[in-house]
Amino acid sequence: MGGMKLLVATDFSPASPTIETLKARPWPEGSSVCVLHVVDLAPFEPNAEILETARRGAESVVQALTADLNRSGLRARGEVVIGHPRTAIADFAKSWGADLILLGSHGTHGLARFFLGSTARAVIRAAACSCEIVRPSVKEPSAGTCGWRILLASDGSEYAKKAAQSVAKRPWPTGSVVRVVSVVAPFMPFADAGASYFEPGQAAGIGSVIEAEMRTQAIESIGETTEIMRGGCPVEIEKVDPIRGDPKRAIVEEATKWGATMIVVGSHGRRGFDLLLMGSVSEFVAMHAHCSVEVIR
Repeated sequence: MGGMKLLVATDFSPASPTIETLKARPWPEGSSVCVLHVVDLAPFEPNAEILETARRGAESVVQALTADLNRSGLRARGEVVIGHPRTAIADFAKSWGADLILLGSHGTHGLARFFLGSTARAVIRAAACSCEIVRPSVKEPSAGTCGWRILLASDGSEYAKKAAQSVAKRPWPTGSVVRVVSVVAPFMPFADAGASYFEPGQAAGIGSVIEAEMRTQAIESIGETTEIMRGGCPVEIEKVDPIRGDPKRAIVEEATKWGATMIVVGSHGRRGFDLLLMGSVSEFVAMHAHCSVEVIR
């Protein structure tokens, strides 16, 4: 795998772990980093002089961050743009050709607005490349010390396969483990318009048949994903029996229970804009997990 183009979007929040996490991880040889700060146009727009002062101040901070990354061995540059963070980050990532956008999970209040529920959510929805919400974790290892615990969610879709390929091609610390999981959602014929399809006595039997077929699909998905991983990833691979439940909550709960360092999930699922729709499973996991989450396109 060639080097990755990593875009780090920062609001300078001291609570954000993004820069330190970037330095702690191994990346493919030849990777490059761009540290991006968006000066929010909204509060400064009426006064061009104040806006320019804000831009110069932001450039000074970005230069310090990039110097720190370069000292750590990463090839980094910095950019400051003026605009609205919710759209400017995704626009810059597309123009720069980013492979992965890294966003902190916490932002500052006041003039530098970078709220997880607004800016990061908007970037995840709009970006043309993969995105990661970076969270600090008590289980997150330092560079070269111990392995990562990566929960890879799969439903057999092309998006899930891309997620597996992304994980398989990345360098991970020695001792890392990838756990492959798939979730079978309970069949509920009376929860939607399909209620009119069945007589009350038919529902249980039909539900059992459909869930059995979904479980078979989940087992096949786990097997396919495991093969992708074993074909290109030197880390240990674990596969577990399919989990029954609401996919978005089951993935978060499994990651918490297992003590995952990171969750990796495709941006859409087997049913496209039905089941694992961005804004449903992938977005829910990104917003609610205890650990870092990568949404792969």
